[in-house]
Amino acid sequence: IKAMNEARAIREKEATVYAKEKAEFGANAAALDKAVKAIETGMAGAFLQSYSADVLRKLAVHASSEEDRRELMAFLSSKSGTDYAPASGEIVGILKQLQDEFHAGFSEATATEEAAIRSYEELMTAKKKEKEVLSQAIETKTARIGELGVSIAQMKNDL
Repeated sequence: IKAMNEARAIREKEATVYAKEKAEFGANAAALDKAVKAIETGMAGAFLQSYSADVLRKLAVHASSEEDRRELMAFLSSKSGTDYAPASGEIVGILKQLQDEFHAGFSEATATEEAAIRSYEELMTAKKKEKEVLSQAIETKTARIGELGVSIAQMKNDL
């Protein structure tokens, strides 16, 4: 039972961490999606003043290369999107690469979570079976002790 309680506590911690990662991924993915859509439709200025742009600024540190990071930060630092005019395709490419990296990271986290769930379920199933077997052994031994007690009492009476 102790092992089952410990496993349950660990599983709950893992589930909490995963839920936080999932929520964070959702917010990050939404910000990246909005950025790509805004830039592709020529609405970069409005996007740069939104909450999603703030989220994207925080994500910019995850850009693959220093050059990509600088390009992205320069774009995000402009007030209207018009102060910064490299090919918007370059920015969209950087953002899509970030999206791919986040999707890959989230896929890995999801696979890890699913493996942890399977492992937990297998452990709990094994521990429940073990508990049943041990309970049956205790019942059998308790019954045997009672029978031996009666047998000993009868033998004493026969003497």
